[in-house]
Amino acid sequence: MNILYLTISDFSDLSKRGIYTDLIREFLAQGHKISIITPSERRYGKPTQLLSNDGCTTLRLKTGNLFGTNLVEKGLSNLLLEWQYKRAIQRFFGDIKFDLVLYASPPVTFAKVIEYVKRRDGAKSYLMLKDIFPQNAIDVGLLKKTGWKNFLYRFFRNKEKKFYEVSDFIGCMSEANVRYLLNHNPEIDSQRVEVCPNSIAPIERADVDCSVIYQKYKLPSDKTLFVYGGNFGLPQGVDFIIEALRANKDRTDAHFVLCGKGTEFYKVQRFVDLENPSAVTLLSHLPKDEYDQLISVGDVGLIFLDHRFTIPNFPSRLISYLENRMPVLVASDINTDVGQVVTEGGFGWGCESNDVVAFTNLVDKFCKNKENLSKMGQKARLYLEEHYTVAKQYETILSKMKNTA
Repeated sequence: MNILYLTISDFSDLSKRGIYTDLIREFLAQGHKISIITPSERRYGKPTQLLSNDGCTTLRLKTGNLFGTNLVEKGLSNLLLEWQYKRAIQRFFGDIKFDLVLYASPPVTFAKVIEYVKRRDGAKSYLMLKDIFPQNAIDVGLLKKTGWKNFLYRFFRNKEKKFYEVSDFIGCMSEANVRYLLNHNPEIDSQRVEVCPNSIAPIERADVDCSVIYQKYKLPSDKTLFVYGGNFGLPQGVDFIIEALRANKDRTDAHFVLCGKGTEFYKVQRFVDLENPSAVTLLSHLPKDEYDQLISVGDVGLIFLDHRFTIPNFPSRLISYLENRMPVLVASDINTDVGQVVTEGGFGWGCESNDVVAFTNLVDKFCKNKENLSKMGQKARLYLEEHYTVAKQYETILSKMKNTA
C-alpha cells in the first residue's frame, strides 16, 4: 500500500524509538511505502525539505511555531496547518495515489486534508485517537462552555465532529475510550471504532551498573524507588502531586524520583526548594538515553492524571514502565480505565487523584511487598507483549483495510 501519514510530531529521525516511529518502521518492514508530512517549525529557520530513504519519503514542511510558544501563535499555527498540508500534498505528492491516510489526534484540524485525499485517491482513513479534544480542555479549565470561551469550544467541537466523520476507522486507546466516544457521538457507527492503543517494538535493555546511576543522581539504594517521567502540566494534576509528595516527603522506606518538564514544573521545583523533602529527587528533562538508564533502576512507575477529567485518558508513559518490568501506581480520575488495567493485569494498583491518604496507603503497600515487585514486573512485561506491540497494532489497522478491500 501507499500510505500517507499526517503528524505534528517530530520525524527528523525515523530510527528513534517511539510509539509513532516504531509503527512506521513496522509498516515499512511489511513492504508498504510511506509518505510522511511533519512540521518544521519557524523557530528553526529551515526551508521545506523532501527527504527519501528506503521506501519512506518525509516532507519536513515549514510551518508556524506549534509548541513552546504563546497561545495566540500556537492557535494560529494550528489553524493554518490544514491549508498548508493540503497545498503540500498537491505540490509534492500530486503523482502518488494513496491507499490509506493514517493520523493521530491531536490536532483535530486535518479534516479537509483527509477529505481531499480520500476524494482524490479513493483512500481509506484511520484515526489513532489519543486525546479527546476539546473536552479535555474543558475538564482542566482551559476552555469553557459559557462566556467568550464558549465560541472556541463550539469551534473546536465542530472540528472534532468533522474529524470523526471523515475517518473511516477510529482506533481508541482503551475500552473506556471506545465507550466514551460512542456515548458522546451517537452518530458514529460502532463498527468503525475499535481498541488500537499506543504500542512499541519492545527491546531487552542492556544491563546497567545500578551503583553508577544511584551515585550520579544521589539516589538511595536501600529504599523502594518510585519513578515518574514525563510532562508536568494541567493534565497531570500537579497540585495533587505536590500534596502526595508532601505527605511522604520524609519517608525512610521510599524515595520519589520525578523527571520531566512542562508548564507546571515550576510548582514542583518551588516545593522542593522551599521544603527540602529528603525522600524526593526532582530532575529536569533528560535526553532519552539518560532517562532510560534512570528508569532502569526504578522499582515502581508513577502515573498521575487530574481528578477533574471526564474523558478516559490513557497515558503513553505506561508503556515505558511495562517495557522496563516495573509495577505501576496510578493516581487518576474515576473515568479512565488505566488503573483498572494495571490492577487486573496484576502489576499495580490505583487510587483517585484527590485522595492523598489512599495514595500513601498504596505507597505503603508497595514498600511492604517489595519481595513481590519482581513478579509484578514480569507480569507488566508480559502484558506489554500481549497488548502493546506495534506488530499487533499493525495487524489491527491492516485488518480493517483487508475487510473493506
